[in-house]
Amino acid sequence: MRIDRRLTLLGVMLVVLSTVMATQYATTRVTFSYSIVHPSNADIRFVGSDNCSDDGNRVLRINSTITNSSNARLNLEFGEWSANMNKTYSAAFAIVNEEPFAVNITHISVTNISADDDNYLYIWLHGNGSLKATDDPTAVKIYQNGSHCGYNHDTTAWRLGYGDMDPSTMSHNSANTTGDGVMDTPWDPTSHVRYCEQLSGKLNKAFQIGDQGRTWATASDFVWVQISIVVPETGSVPDLHSGTLEFYFKSDTHYGDDS
Repeated sequence: MRIDRRLTLLGVMLVVLSTVMATQYATTRVTFSYSIVHPSNADIRFVGSDNCSDDGNRVLRINSTITNSSNARLNLEFGEWSANMNKTYSAAFAIVNEEPFAVNITHISVTNISADDDNYLYIWLHGNGSLKATDDPTAVKIYQNGSHCGYNHDTTAWRLGYGDMDPSTMSHNSANTTGDGVMDTPWDPTSHVRYCEQLSGKLNKAFQIGDQGRTWATASDFVWVQISIVVPETGSVPDLHSGTLEFYFKSDTHYGDDS
């Protein structure tokens, strides 16, 4: 058999060339930056309002010697209640969006730390903190004693309008950053969170994107969280009920996008 050495040499050259080209590397440098801040000052903020019946301090608070730093962790203190009693905090706290685009609250996850599977918690998102959710037409129930009321990662419970990146205020209309409809969120030195007590009035209500024609630019940048505790007459054991609430957020929108 006759071998064409020219073709063999060409084939070897191609293999060597492809190997050389495949082993070329380059390096570059990219910097990154982000900050861990107090939960009342973050891009998604938690703002207190209602007071706990036991001590008169905010339901939402920092229970720690670490109060104003980036290591602060939020707690909810509801007090002490007997069997067969109901308690509602219509403005337990507010969730405020400071991102410059719309943010969706998809759902909530509740984990019980106590041995009892029942926590007797009922949780709503709603616009008027001065009303019970059952009297507020904007209200959305997102949790009921173990049931997530149909909300999950693939759903949207509430759509917050864009924020102005100012932790000192929250707005009825995201387009307006001053004047009527802008509520102050000053610092509470006892509970170590920001708070808002402007719950009533025509312009102090929150509307999500889609409500009454609100868009990403005109919807409210906040929503009130109502938490009700409905203790049955029997079966409310153990004595201490505790756990964690996890709110889930998603944004698939950008500036000017109402989709």
